[in-house]
Amino acid sequence: MLASIVKRTRILPGELAIIHDIRRRAASARTSSLIAGIGDDCAIIRPKAGYEICVTTDFSLEGRHFHRDLHPPESAGHRCLARGLSDLAAMGAEPLAVFLSLALPARLPAAWLDRFFDGFLSLAARHRVPLAGGDTAESPGLICADIVAIGQLPRGHARLRSAARPGDLLYVTGCLGGSAAELLALSRHPKKFRGLAKAAPGHPHLYPEPRLAQGRRLRSLAHAMIDISDGLSTDLTHLCEESGLAATLEEAALPINPLALSAASRKEALALALNGGEDYELLFTASPRAKIGRSFLGVPIHRIGVLRKRTRKQPLILLNTPDGRRIPVIAAGWQHFHSGS
Repeated sequence: MLASIVKRTRILPGELAIIHDIRRRAASARTSSLIAGIGDDCAIIRPKAGYEICVTTDFSLEGRHFHRDLHPPESAGHRCLARGLSDLAAMGAEPLAVFLSLALPARLPAAWLDRFFDGFLSLAARHRVPLAGGDTAESPGLICADIVAIGQLPRGHARLRSAARPGDLLYVTGCLGGSAAELLALSRHPKKFRGLAKAAPGHPHLYPEPRLAQGRRLRSLAHAMIDISDGLSTDLTHLCEESGLAATLEEAALPINPLALSAASRKEALALALNGGEDYELLFTASPRAKIGRSFLGVPIHRIGVLRKRTRKQPLILLNTPDGRRIPVIAAGWQHFHSGS
C-alpha cells in the first residue's frame, strides 16, 4: 500500500515511488499466463493453446465517468476496471491481464490514489486478473485512467454483435436502470454514500459487477452479445445495426431494477431502464431452440424481445406496451460528442 508514503506527504510522491508501490501491491495477482509484468518495457502474456486474444480499452475521466466530490475513490477504481472486464464478458472471454495508465494532478492527495487501488485491485483479485503494466503522467488538473484489458477465448468462439439472426430471441442478464437510479441518488445525497468503501450488492452504479462467468457460459448458447454500458436503447441499436436486423421489445418483460422503481414513476423508471446506461449487464440473442434457463450462476436471465428482418417501413426498435401500443424506441442512451446525450 501507499500507507508509508501517505504518512510522509499528503500529496503524491514522485513517479518512481508511485510505480514501486503499485508494483508491490499488484505482485500477488500474478498468474501462469503472465510471464513478465511490471518492471520491463513490455509485458509477456502466454494464452492457452488453441485460444485467441481479445483486447479492449476504456477511459475513465474525472468529471465524465466519476466525480471526486461524489464517488468514493474505491468506487472510481472498481468502476475503471469493471468497464474493461465487462467488454471481455460480452465477447465470452476470460481475462488474462489488464494495463492501467494514469494521468494525475501533482497535488492529488496520496490517500486518494491509495484508495483507488484498493477498489481496483480488490475487483482484480476477485476475478484473478493481474495488473501487468501501464503508465503514469502528470495531468494539468483532472484525473484520467485508461484501462486496457486482455482476454482469451477458444478460437472461433467470440460472440460478435454482427452474428444475430432473424427470429433470435433477445435476453438480458440481471436488471436495468439501477446504475442510473443510484447515480441520481448519489448526486442528491452524496454524504449518504461516502462510507461505501467496499463493493457490496445493491450498488450497481458505485460497484457494478462484470458478468464474466455468465459471458463464458453463453459462448455455446448465444449468437450475438454486447454489454449494456450506454443504455439498452443505444446498445441494442448497435447490435441491430451490426447484424442488419431490427428488434421488438416487450415492455412488460423488461427487468427494471427496484432502485429505479423506488426512485421514480413507472414511466421514468422505464426511461432509466432503456436509456440510463452503465448497468454492465449482458444483452444477447439466441435461437428459440436454445435452452436458456432463468438464471446463470445465480444471475437472473430475462427474455425481453425478438429480432426480425429490417424493413424501411418500420423503426429499428419497437416497444410493445401492456395496453397494446407499438412505440418506436430511439437510441437515447449515452453518446460522446452528442449535444442530446
